[in-house]
Amino acid sequence: MCRNITELRGLQPPATEDEVAAAARQYIRKVSGIRQPSAATEAAFEEAVATVAAATRELLGVLPQRRQPPKTVPPLRRPEVIARMAR
Repeated sequence: MCRNITELRGLQPPATEDEVAAAARQYIRKVSGIRQPSAATEAAFEEAVATVAAATRELLGVLPQRRQPPKTVPPLRRPEVIARMAR
């Protein structure tokens, strides 16, 4: 599990829905300590992901533009991650 939450503000092009959802999932995994939800926790886990994703979209929509882009590229934009997902 990643130690850092992905920065989405200031990306060019702007963060996609998939990137927002992936960051929300990463956050929920980190705070819950659950990497793969069980049948008993899946509904609560997915509801939390949706809530965090919505809050993230809202926040990104009202923040001013960044002067500099984030220091790292989000995982869904990294060639090695794209290659793994294509398999």
